[in-house]
Amino acid sequence: MALIIRDVREQELDQVLALNNNAGASILPMDAHRLAHFFAVAGYFRVAEIDGHLAGFLIALDAHADYDSPNYQWFRSQHEDFVYIDRIVIASNYRRHGLGRIFYSDVQSYAEVRSPLLACEIFLDPRDDASVLFHGTYGFREVGQQTIADGRRVGLLLKELCSFPFVRDTYLGSATAALPALPWLAQRTHRDGKTMLRANAG
Repeated sequence: MALIIRDVREQELDQVLALNNNAGASILPMDAHRLAHFFAVAGYFRVAEIDGHLAGFLIALDAHADYDSPNYQWFRSQHEDFVYIDRIVIASNYRRHGLGRIFYSDVQSYAEVRSPLLACEIFLDPRDDASVLFHGTYGFREVGQQTIADGRRVGLLLKELCSFPFVRDTYLGSATAALPALPWLAQRTHRDGKTMLRANAG
């Protein structure tokens, strides 16, 4: 089995939309317009490709994205700097193979050189013990709760990224500072060449 985690391609958005809207009650549905907006503003929008098949995706945004989600806005009201995981979806035939932890490791490696916090939420009504256990063992802690438009309660979670202070103090401590030019730190660029994420300068 050959697994690749890579940036989504525009021509794959229809497949991503189908994956999202077939994922079940734990993932909020969306339309093509909203997905196109994610493609435009998300700093992290990556897919898992297994043997040429799209097996899942994860979307995350920084604290300055144009995004109206009430959960995202809650974190924005509380914290100046974070990376917010909006959603992770794994295709049904690829679940229970560890793809969730692989995605979370990848998004953490993306976030910890850019921000001190990784944020997300989980549904509490109904309680999903698999999700609660997954996030708890991955170092997230609940920092709040709120009720979303459909009446369900969510837990708002944060993970402190202990590597970021070193990165900030070593590489991002001045207005002209930047991360090293290393392949694994390569910034995501939009199809027109516009940089979608810049190193946080502090």
